Amino acid sequence: MRSRGSWKIRIFIGLAIVAFAYFNKCSNTETNPYTGREQHITMDAQQEIAIGLQSAPEMAQQHGGLYPDERLQAFVDAVGQKLVNNSIARETPYQYDFHLLADDRTINAFALPGGQCFITYALFKQLNEAQLAGVMGHEIGHVIGRHSAERIADSQFWQQTMMGATVGAGDLGSVVGAIGQNTLLKNGRGDELESDELGVLLMIQSGYDPYELIEVMKILKAAAGPNRVPEFQSTHPDPENRIERIKEAIVKYQGR
Repeated sequence: MRSRGSWKIRIFIGLAIVAFAYFNKCSNTETNPYTGREQHITMDAQQEIAIGLQSAPEMAQQHGGLYPDERLQAFVDAVGQKLVNNSIARETPYQYDFHLLADDRTINAFALPGGQCFITYALFKQLNEAQLAGVMGHEIGHVIGRHSAERIADSQFWQQTMMGATVGAGDLGSVVGAIGQNTLLKNGRGDELESDELGVLLMIQSGYDPYELIEVMKILKAAAGPNRVPEFQSTHPDPENRIERIKEAIVKYQGR
């Protein structure tokens, strides 16, 4: 049986850990110059680039490596670099590289911190150039939005908070952990919508028809089939909701 003094010490230590976590989060909050959104970030751009470069080979290997056709690899890179060179992306400190993955079954595209962008052949083969630009613009948006760095910082924050809650209140730690996971899930959806909007902007700035990004959403919806996971259970918004937000972004940046 624990004494009241022991519980008081546990609560004090737990509160101290939680307070430190909040102080650290507040002290590492900055405004993203490209989105205007305040973010909790604990690393700089060079660290993001290093993480992306280090992780890229393993991520490629998980999708069967790079697609063996150098001509198609060059095409993907050319579209990506056109987006970078003609948009706000060129002002960022990141090192952008674009990779076509050999995976011909998984319809996917993703970006690592610092500028490493990937698309599977399964998705690539269904797209025209403007639609490819839409996908790559979306992935560049994740980099510009610093979404991976933000998720890393959020994860560190919730780990510290959970530690404090566990020390100070036993089983309450699992409750705090659940709140943290729900927050990350919500932010993940926000990341996708923000990247869609940035993708629209990059397409317009680079001379691509932004309405082609809507066609990409239709392709993704068709690929998911009738058994798609409901939006509230997914980190990605439903394609129909994304289409509406894309239309709003087109009006915002193009005026029509």
